[in-house]
Amino acid sequence: MSADDAVRADGGSAEGADSAGVDSATSDAEEQVPSPQPGDHGTQGDPGYHGSKSPYLRRLKLIEGQVRGVHRMVEEDTYCIDVLTQISAVTKALQSVALGLVDDHIHHCVHDAATSGDREELDRKMDEIMGAVKRLMK
Repeated sequence: MSADDAVRADGGSAEGADSAGVDSATSDAEEQVPSPQPGDHGTQGDPGYHGSKSPYLRRLKLIEGQVRGVHRMVEEDTYCIDVLTQISAVTKALQSVALGLVDDHIHHCVHDAATSGDREELDRKMDEIMGAVKRLMK
């Protein structure tokens, strides 16, 4: 995550933050990954993190505070290496949340699709998770 991304994350919505780090030029393979429709949570009707929503919200609130701190550091002309150190901490915190969401998706959404016997639904969930992992690894 660049310093510009950190500043955008402070003022943007969750949807904006999701696309802020994505390059505008995507490969053909990434474009083939189906995008879930709003409210599409597979056969169960709730997201995989549903049971862990409060801890995720708490962690994201802490990260939001960290980003505000980075913003304040730049406003106050803090030494660049110190700002970069804090940006690294924010990036690692977001990656930790992302890995938790990947784990929840696999153990809930992908698992449920696998046990449903619906091969198309399982393939779609597998494509979704691989697309998400590819975006996280950029």
